[in-house]
Amino acid sequence: MTLTTPRYTFQFGKNTHNVYRCATGEGLPRHEHTFAHATVCHAGRIVVRKEGVQREFTPESGAVVLKANEWHEIEALEDGTVFENIFVT
Repeated sequence: MTLTTPRYTFQFGKNTHNVYRCATGEGLPRHEHTFAHATVCHAGRIVVRKEGVQREFTPESGAVVLKANEWHEIEALEDGTVFENIFVT
């Protein structure tokens, strides 16, 4: 998987929003944080992997909440995929 960076980031209240636009195979390789965050797929498809779980998400899937201190990765499954990570700062 090729590491991507946010297309843009913005603050809204106490939340930080990182918005990514990816081609197939781009995303966020295995990592973890000291904080939880929600991930939402706005266009295309992503796969979220974490310990013992792998699940695809589309815009119709809703959000997934990833726990603090739990490794995870997010990968785009098609070109033009847009996803967002939202966390409290």
